[in-house]
Amino acid sequence: MSSRNPLDAARRAAYRALRAVTADGAYANLALADALSRDGLTGRDAAFATELVSGACRWQGTWDRLIEVAGNRAISTLQPAVVDVLRLGAHQLFAMRVPSHAAVALSVELGRAVIGERVTGVVNAIMRRLAARDLDDWLDRVTTGLDARDALAVRTAHPRWIVDAIADVLPDDELIEVLTADNAPAAPTLAVRPGLLTRDALLAEDGGESTRFSPWGVRRPGDPGDVAAIRDGRAGVQDEGSQLVCLAAVRALDAVAGGTWLDLCAGPGGKAALLRGLAGERGTHLVAAEVQPHRVQLVRQALRAYPEDGHEVVCADGRDGPWRPGAFDLVVADVPCSGLGALRRRPEARWRRTPQDVADLVPLQRDLLAAALAAARPGGLVAYITCSPHAAETTGVVLPVARDAGAAILDAPSFLPEVPDAAARSDPRFVQLWPHRHGTDAMFLALLRPVSALCVH
Repeated sequence: MSSRNPLDAARRAAYRALRAVTADGAYANLALADALSRDGLTGRDAAFATELVSGACRWQGTWDRLIEVAGNRAISTLQPAVVDVLRLGAHQLFAMRVPSHAAVALSVELGRAVIGERVTGVVNAIMRRLAARDLDDWLDRVTTGLDARDALAVRTAHPRWIVDAIADVLPDDELIEVLTADNAPAAPTLAVRPGLLTRDALLAEDGGESTRFSPWGVRRPGDPGDVAAIRDGRAGVQDEGSQLVCLAAVRALDAVAGGTWLDLCAGPGGKAALLRGLAGERGTHLVAAEVQPHRVQLVRQALRAYPEDGHEVVCADGRDGPWRPGAFDLVVADVPCSGLGALRRRPEARWRRTPQDVADLVPLQRDLLAAALAAARPGGLVAYITCSPHAAETTGVVLPVARDAGAAILDAPSFLPEVPDAAARSDPRFVQLWPHRHGTDAMFLALLRPVSALCVH
């Protein structure tokens, strides 16, 4: 395969990135960025490679099922590198405007170049069988005999357990919509840092369009690294849903001055930077806590454009931080979670996460919420946030912890009156955003008010 062919270079880069994801556990966006940088790919070549990697990751389970049927063998019997070549080939056949003969021939050539001559026969045979049917025919074939939920999982490229988890918290008539929205890549969303830059100024500098609900957001296609305000810290990359939960929390606090705010799980720093700007406007100090040292550095980087006298970054476990009980007016607990609400931006995540991952996170989430309530003053405010709609990580955490702590649960959607249909189906006191409804990640927000001094044991 000639490296002079730009599409060949794009396929090579895509293959290397996909191997890093599937073999080494890399994040798709980081692996892709490394591959594009290594080969100096830009423009159409970079876009082609990006769609190949993101699509192959997103549709992995479905492409694997088709490959197994076409090859009449289990995926586990194929060399993993060959499977990745076939995943890239399947995505070209069924989701990109690549002619069938080219998708077959170039997949064979890619296998020869990156693995060796010995694999060309099996790649050629399976690709030819895949190319003999269109996607609708294949999906009809591989879903025959499956129950409705299993068939939907295959057709929308989601594991069955994720389909079930979303169905638990969303009306049936919206299930296909949200699963489809998960498969539509999200355009980069930027957030200006309050006190450093206005949205109008960012739009004038770099273009884009205002977000639908957030007063700080701009949607702008392309590489955020090309934006001067991103490079100098006056703006950051942040989904509109993350901006909105911060907006609701600050509105609910209804404080005009004084006090101190705590970002309990601050890494990588997007919410901390937004909160820092809002705290500065109110004459309030922000403490940003993060347990992992490398993420502490990310928080400091996110806050770099603000004067240091308005915030403090500490490396601390939020469950046992270096602060006294009842020290803060506002505590934001954006807890570690499964990330099921960001599947459109993390294409590989759906095939990595398991139900056990969720179960393992819940005790930590409950401990962090309890610690947040202990850190807030009586009458203050705690914002519990997850980028997951899973019931176990949302209501399954908030309701028992609030009950045990004697905390009042506020009507969170009332603080986002401009956002329609924001109330969670499971409990209308909570905010649940959705990609198909709001164009955001599926962010969850609960607002709680401690009514007495608390302590964590």
